[in-house]
Amino acid sequence: MQRIVFDFDIVSPYAYLAFERLPRALDGFSYWVEYRPLLFAGLLKHWGNVGPAEIDPKRDWLFRQCAWIAARDGTPFEKPAQHPFNPLFLLRLLLASVPRGQHPNRLAVERVMRHVWARGGADASDPAALAALVTEIDPVRDPAGDEVKLELRERTDAAIQRGVFGVPTFQLDDGRIFWGQDSIPMLVDALREHVGAA
Repeated sequence: MQRIVFDFDIVSPYAYLAFERLPRALDGFSYWVEYRPLLFAGLLKHWGNVGPAEIDPKRDWLFRQCAWIAARDGTPFEKPAQHPFNPLFLLRLLLASVPRGQHPNRLAVERVMRHVWARGGADASDPAALAALVTEIDPVRDPAGDEVKLELRERTDAAIQRGVFGVPTFQLDDGRIFWGQDSIPMLVDALREHVGAA
């Protein structure tokens, strides 16, 4: 069974679209996904880059393209009321859903992803909606606690050390990384090669 590390930040619409597409794309393969939240802003700072939403024409293109991809794939999608927004609480909530050092499961990631990208353009930071999300996730640790805050920084740093420079990123155990939702066909080919070589 092949492990796929999925590095992501909730703030990225491409990460959401990749998350939704991945099970269909990998149908028939024997695999499991390790979901690793990180802070995209930390990657940008380290690599001396800016996010696509910070450049007006690129932001316009990003949401036009994402709407097209979502329609093509049959994925519910609508830009939240504010974007970019601060994803820290949502990322920490995911980490707090499991004991330190473990990775959130697909259901928790799905709930948080859809909270942002599949609620009809609602505000991702709305206090009432966040409170309901916390109840759904039922974290085992305090999302606002120092331990969780430190863990998010450590995870972001660890991803940088592995060569991650953007989100979403997929990584196989042989170290190869695949960046962006549009790299999923390339990932599928790599898995097919792996199966053929086994």
